[in-house]
Amino acid sequence: MSSSIASRSHIRSIFFNPAVIIASLGYFVDIYDLVLFSIVRKPSLMALGLAGPELLNKGLMLLNIQMLGMLIGGIFWGILGDKKGRISILFGSIILYSLANIANGFVTSVEMYAVLRFLAGIGLAGELGAGITLVAEILPKETRGYGTMIIATIGIMGAILANFVAKQFDWTTAYFIGGGLGLMLLILRIFVFESGMFSAVKEQTVERGNFLSLFTSWHKFKRYLHCILIGSPTWFVVGILVSLAPEFAESLGVQGKIDAGNAIASCYAGLTLGDLASGLLSQLLRSRKKTMLVFLLLNCLCIILYFQLHGVDSTTFYWFIALLGFSSGFWAIFVTIAAEQFGTNLRATVATTVPNFARGSLNLISILFVWLKGMMGIQGAGLWVGMLCVAIALGALWFMSETFGKDLNYIEVT
Repeated sequence: MSSSIASRSHIRSIFFNPAVIIASLGYFVDIYDLVLFSIVRKPSLMALGLAGPELLNKGLMLLNIQMLGMLIGGIFWGILGDKKGRISILFGSIILYSLANIANGFVTSVEMYAVLRFLAGIGLAGELGAGITLVAEILPKETRGYGTMIIATIGIMGAILANFVAKQFDWTTAYFIGGGLGLMLLILRIFVFESGMFSAVKEQTVERGNFLSLFTSWHKFKRYLHCILIGSPTWFVVGILVSLAPEFAESLGVQGKIDAGNAIASCYAGLTLGDLASGLLSQLLRSRKKTMLVFLLLNCLCIILYFQLHGVDSTTFYWFIALLGFSSGFWAIFVTIAAEQFGTNLRATVATTVPNFARGSLNLISILFVWLKGMMGIQGAGLWVGMLCVAIALGALWFMSETFGKDLNYIEVT
């Protein structure tokens, strides 16, 4: 009885841990900005004088530039986090993307917009990986899954706020709010201390943050690649099925107009609950792999059912998008697995680059989708690309080792 009470007390303490709170709010602002651009893309470009096909073409260009910034930023912040510390990422990244967001409200040209989205992308790249790494290293190995679950669950709610703000205010104000939230959070970060594991490694003469070492050893490269591949289905769902929900709805004959912003909000509401459920399930099953397997299979089923929604009303379609989001809610487990796969001297590099490379996989997924769309239509392309993403993720998961309860206090030989 006393041990049960102690256990509940320990779990409650995780919810109020300063590092968990700060990392959660940081990811909240991160997701707010990521989703906000997708929502305000059209009105912001129209305000700059664009119209017709240019709205889509320039919008995709800006999205790709932001993604490039995140890929570069993921490498930069990851190496910095292993060389200088996890806290350095949490301060540097939020300053950069907060200022870029505020400046976004003053853009007067597409070129200026592109530069600022690139800088914002670099800043955004550091948040999740640094937060997950810090929390994974300071919490007990048996309960760190609760901490990472909280980060993802609270963080993804930022998408819901982004949709709300974008509908209540104009696009410039929405950017100002995002930047302001980031600067407010910066003040709170002075109360977070460095990971003890990193501090101990820093005193040793061991190489830290060697990104290239992930590619010079076949064993490390396989682990790294598998970490990236298991996250690709989430971005297929968000980047293809949900972002293009109006087009898919029209193809399926859905009754009523489908709004992209509402579809994204519905998806992220489901993602929030999914991350909560997957985090709890991983603690209940005491297994990251089994939890990932359950959610990947559920995700596969939901992708198949998505293309059976012929003629449904818009409300039913939105509810199913929420279910689709729930089945994709393994983002917290995905990043936690990445952090747990590597030693302290390489952990931030991996945990920060993996989610950004997984996001980057959307570029390849989009190219394949567009190519297949020309041969088999939007529904056929969506179904087959989705099945391929899930199949690859399942294959990668099969070869990964279980990391629940793994002692993370070790050095990766580079």
